[in-house]
Amino acid sequence: MSETNETKSSTEASNKTSEPQEDKTSAEGLSRRTFLGVGSAGLATANLVALTAHAQEVQDTRKAEKDISASNPGQENKPLLEENPSSNTPPPTDHGDIGPVWYSFDLTHKRVQEGGWTHEVNSKVLPTSKDLAGVNMRLTAGSFRELHWHTADEWAIMLYGNARVTVMNPDGTMFIDEVGEGDLWLFPAGFPHSIQGLQPNGCEFLLVFDEGDFSEDGTFLLSETIAHTPRNILAKNFRLNKETITKVVKSPELYIFPAKLPLSLAQDKAAIGGRPVASPIQYTFKMSSMVPTRKTPGGEVRIVDSRNFPPTKHIAAALVTLKPGALRELHWHPNASEWQFWLAGRGRMTIIMNEGKARTMDFNANDVGFVPRVATHYIENTGNSDAVFLEMLKADQFVDVSLNQWLRRVPPEAVTAHMNLDQQEIAKIPSQKELVIAG
Repeated sequence: MSETNETKSSTEASNKTSEPQEDKTSAEGLSRRTFLGVGSAGLATANLVALTAHAQEVQDTRKAEKDISASNPGQENKPLLEENPSSNTPPPTDHGDIGPVWYSFDLTHKRVQEGGWTHEVNSKVLPTSKDLAGVNMRLTAGSFRELHWHTADEWAIMLYGNARVTVMNPDGTMFIDEVGEGDLWLFPAGFPHSIQGLQPNGCEFLLVFDEGDFSEDGTFLLSETIAHTPRNILAKNFRLNKETITKVVKSPELYIFPAKLPLSLAQDKAAIGGRPVASPIQYTFKMSSMVPTRKTPGGEVRIVDSRNFPPTKHIAAALVTLKPGALRELHWHPNASEWQFWLAGRGRMTIIMNEGKARTMDFNANDVGFVPRVATHYIENTGNSDAVFLEMLKADQFVDVSLNQWLRRVPPEAVTAHMNLDQQEIAKIPSQKELVIAG
């Protein structure tokens, strides 16, 4: 490592006067800073240069936004820019590239069949999200998402309407229930299950899977199992004659298809054997009727994880409602990345990474957001109505760290040293985790 004599002299002088203990050499070797040729004065100078450069960059960006520099005399997709102004003209605090953090279900291919439709957002279109993927699906009244199973856990929230759901445990016990708007279900990986739309107008729901590259096209279907098993094996397995087996296969793939409305829930349960075959595990959860985990003048948060919904061992969720102008406080998640689904309203999120990287994006209903693990972020309601969104983690518990609470838990002199705030100013920072802060 080369240095000028002037730099060496300055560094040596700094080491002797500023940090005689830390940079003192011994038989065991040199300190790390001395070995690198940088003392505390050098570090302070480097920090000052970096801060000055960043301040100049912010100033230049603000100046550019106000003059012709930010204009675009060429082609623009104005409707898209109006949906996400923070991407087109980011705030001056944004810096660097953290990868894609936004996508929308409205940009994906929609698979439409008689009986409903489906589309998905996974790592193919949002490559940063490697842990979770989402599927939005609609079933008309009576229509089935056929009997199937898959490699990932399926977490779901009913967005509209009503459905009959079934899932079987490996021991043969069966769970059957009806779900309505705001209700959840969890089907473990490999457990066979079905979903059927009910009156009056079927249903729509969001599915979240604990595999980032999961695709609904890759599920294991009953119809495919039947279609690709030799007929003589089917006859032997089901103990049916060959003539009967010929009519078993309706299609190589049903996937979504119309059917008659089911009997009542009580009749269905009785038809399969009643209480003796009933599942001891409750796979649905009535989130719409639960008391908010946290409620403030700015909104409310409902947290559902393995602590109050035991089957959700790999997916934790928070349903957040922000009043206009309210803020989901600055925080980060130490145990998982965050996958968001926006149900209503408008909002803006900034994600701050290490190495000074930051990105701001705007969100609307049907959008998906992604936040890397341990990255600081906030969400602000920028609309005139409530913003409602889900925060999903691939974890057994929903955990977040509040920046406000941390600053109030460290000794005040540490905050003063870092942020140049006096005791009275520090005392104004909320000492408790609020989750939602009023605007």
